Amino acid sequence: MEREDREFHGVPLRFVFTPHPVVSMPPAVLARYIEGNDPATGRPVIAEILEALTRPYSEEESRNHAVVRPVPEHRRLLEPDTEENLERLFTERGWSDGLPVVLPTEERVARMLAGTGQRPDKLAGKALLVDTQETLRVSVEAVAVAAVMAGAGPEHLPVLLAVASAGQPAIQPSTLPFASALLVNGPIRGEIGMNSGMGALGPYSRANAVIGRAWTLMSILWGYARPRRTFWTSQGNNYSYNNLCMAENEERSVWEPFHVTKGHGAGESVVSLFRGWNLINSMGAAARRSWGEEVRIQMQALPALYSAATLILDPLTARHLRENEGFASKADASRWISENVTLPAGRFWGNDIIDMLVTPLALAGVKPYADWKRLPEDAPIAPYHRPDKVNLLVVGGETSPLWKISDFDHVATVSVDRWRPGAPAPRGGEEGADGGRGAYEGTRE
Repeated sequence: MEREDREFHGVPLRFVFTPHPVVSMPPAVLARYIEGNDPATGRPVIAEILEALTRPYSEEESRNHAVVRPVPEHRRLLEPDTEENLERLFTERGWSDGLPVVLPTEERVARMLAGTGQRPDKLAGKALLVDTQETLRVSVEAVAVAAVMAGAGPEHLPVLLAVASAGQPAIQPSTLPFASALLVNGPIRGEIGMNSGMGALGPYSRANAVIGRAWTLMSILWGYARPRRTFWTSQGNNYSYNNLCMAENEERSVWEPFHVTKGHGAGESVVSLFRGWNLINSMGAAARRSWGEEVRIQMQALPALYSAATLILDPLTARHLRENEGFASKADASRWISENVTLPAGRFWGNDIIDMLVTPLALAGVKPYADWKRLPEDAPIAPYHRPDKVNLLVVGGETSPLWKISDFDHVATVSVDRWRPGAPAPRGGEEGADGGRGAYEGTRE
């Protein structure tokens, strides 16, 4: 790790190691780590920390470590070979999700590009490479390559370009098993055959499958799945294969579509992205408890990080909430959840993720976390304190009044229409400005 950090950042940082793991360990175990020895050197951890903080800079550490990395030469085309050999090459180089890909020949990519009116060398989006802290500029053609590999058609390309424009990878550089979700709203849902009804989250729709898979492939090709560089997840997450890709069932919903709640017009085609860890299915809910009671129980099991939650409701459930529970809008239901889901303060702060990410906010005086930190452990708090962070999506085929509850946070909502054939070209300086042909690896800032 020390060698790799020096290679990528050019700064000879001073490392001190403790035994592993640290996450989820009780305070007594962590105290033993600090009082014990560094497993890499055998020396006391405390002594190494003090030395690292107080030892004068060496001559090497004092130098200006400006890093000039040569931009590797990338050929746009590979040498011709058999399909079997090329499949093996893609797998060996990490250019796949482990499943067979459609080889992106020039002809196939050209056909894919017919799905947009933008030039192949236009900038589709930017992504931050966490290992080198460089910004990767992704071209329209590069997105088309990933779309071909995923088995998509030209009609799917505008959605994928919109996803790329958000700059949000499907795979996160973390030891935690992040998952992502993708929701499409507006007329394009029907135009490209997306499933918003029965089995929308299952393997029953080509559009849902290839759009979700292409997002993962884009993230892999961007560099977000290099083991021990940008990918550290211990167990991984099977949602990553196609990222809970769905369309909202606007026709059967009793409420406004999700993109309308975010300020878009009902006739606009829009894609929204979400990120989290956990998904709880309502199957097994008690018949003698109300929907509100069930939701309280389920949402208390989630970390409530930054007040974020996303509920995926079958249209039957949404209709019940409107007609029998009095929730005239999604905002009404979100507000009720925000005000009525509570848990003891000690339980909230006892979560590792909350302690790691929210405790610093509390110590900095950020409300309401600073106030909650001063409460007794048994004092009730409302962890979903921001109703606008509690998202409701209506998806399903009305065969059963089910729902799913997740800790997914809404991270982006972007227009699809700007990427359709016939849409005006973006102005210079906006997303879509010149980005470099095939710019997955070669065009950086």
